[in-house]
Amino acid sequence: MFISDCRREFYDVIVNQRVLLLVASDVDALCACKILQALFQCDHVQYTLVPVSGWQELETAFLEHKDQFKYFVLINCGANVDLLEILQPEEDTLFFVCDSHRPINVVNVYNDTQIKLLVKQDDDLDVPAYDDIFRDEEDEEEDSENESDGSEPSEKRRRFEEDVIERTMKRRQRREWEARRREILFDYEQYEYHGTSSAMVMFDLAWIMSKDLNDMLWWAIVGLTDQWVQDKITQMKYVTDIGILQRHVSRHNHRNEDEENSLSIDCMRIAFEYDLRLALYQHWSLYESLCNTSYTSASLKLWSVQGQKRLQEFLADMGLPLKQVKQKFNSMDMSLKENLREMIEESANKFGMKDLRVQTFSIHFGFKNKFSASDIVYATASLMENIEKEGPETTNFIKALDSLSRGNLDKLHQGLDLAKKQLRAIQQTVASCICTNLVISQGPFLYCCLMEGTPDVKLFSKPVSLCLLSKYLLKSFVCSTKNKRCKLLPLIMAAPMDVEQGTVIMVGIPPETESSDKKNFFGRAFEKAADSTNSRTLHNHFDMSIIELKTEDRSKFLDALISLLS
Repeated sequence: MFISDCRREFYDVIVNQRVLLLVASDVDALCACKILQALFQCDHVQYTLVPVSGWQELETAFLEHKDQFKYFVLINCGANVDLLEILQPEEDTLFFVCDSHRPINVVNVYNDTQIKLLVKQDDDLDVPAYDDIFRDEEDEEEDSENESDGSEPSEKRRRFEEDVIERTMKRRQRREWEARRREILFDYEQYEYHGTSSAMVMFDLAWIMSKDLNDMLWWAIVGLTDQWVQDKITQMKYVTDIGILQRHVSRHNHRNEDEENSLSIDCMRIAFEYDLRLALYQHWSLYESLCNTSYTSASLKLWSVQGQKRLQEFLADMGLPLKQVKQKFNSMDMSLKENLREMIEESANKFGMKDLRVQTFSIHFGFKNKFSASDIVYATASLMENIEKEGPETTNFIKALDSLSRGNLDKLHQGLDLAKKQLRAIQQTVASCICTNLVISQGPFLYCCLMEGTPDVKLFSKPVSLCLLSKYLLKSFVCSTKNKRCKLLPLIMAAPMDVEQGTVIMVGIPPETESSDKKNFFGRAFEKAADSTNSRTLHNHFDMSIIELKTEDRSKFLDALISLLS
């Protein structure tokens, strides 16, 4: 059931209770969690935080804690499946679900007692009407009893015939209703996409309660930027949500413009700006950033010799000496840095990169530390999927969560270093896939499989890294291929998951087109292909379009997908 008043129906209900927070492993979920934790701290709410990276962990966590807790808050997990069927909870258990995954399962929408959805209602949800998918049991079979009241045999026969006709009609109507129900549900559940970021929903709650702080606003910005970096929402949705946050930013940070009452330089300041679409460039060299950002790398085709020449021409056109471009951005000459954005934009337009400018926000602490929202997203995601083992599984989650607090700049810098490694690895893998023609057209989709022994292959056994890689690869492939039909195809990417168990992780992403609505049909297609071939798959991720599969079942699974989508 949708909640219309978050404060009354959600926060006031749990404020005096013990609460279990189940948080998914993505940056938006972490940001939403930070906002909620800050609110809980204000009101001394007792809570336990459990990170969950998939359905199995969610079930395990619920089973472990269901006796101690009656109130569960799920962040970025749980909306797109029938929760009650999966978890089988007691009748007095309450779930509050704040999740950006769409479509929302219809049972969750129409359950009034146990499931409360904290979802922005103005997202185009298009939930089917109740009567179209649920039918009361009373209508089912009504056995008409023939009263033997000594009436004439001919009348009995007539009544019996009428009865038979009526029953046949009812059965036919039921069959028609069921067929229509299947069709409606198929249309509703066919595509997977994302709604408003959970961090923004939580920030709205803080704002309604007049407890919104600048820190919370920054987390909401990072949550939205995560959706944009991961390519989960359309450009239109991103710009609209940026506009909403911009109003809050000017409300919170207006004192910076006022000379007399200006804040101390050590305070945190958030500013809206049109920044360059270059990954981590303020913490890297401009050259490295140009080479490892998917947009510039794909536009200039940097995996080819010709592309490298174009990069040199691009730098020459801006009039930037190589010595300056290859040193750390912080160490570049001030005279060059002052007009850098304008210079880069002007040259980028000549080289066909018209979208190099992007609306975003940056944050300052003191003189030294300035970060843009996308820097934080890359750093936090890299900390969360760090493959260097340091203790138990949850260590990475806690580190990533800590890096979002401004008191932990050392963790944030560690995340930025990991993010640079990740972006380099992605770019090198993209280059080798394109140069060795690893992207194959399978008919209805493109397919690329990373082999065991490929450099950095371990990194890509993690879902967020693999998704980033596949989006970068598809962008680059679309820029490099001459085949017009291939430019419009979606991509399936596979990478080794666990060599000992013989499993691969597979992700499907929608086509890379200007007008793409970011809706993904692979989730349902994967389920159907697995069922029809009895492939041993594991649908454990909260994103339905990511699955795990036994290596030896891969070829029959792909054959089934091809025939299904052709």
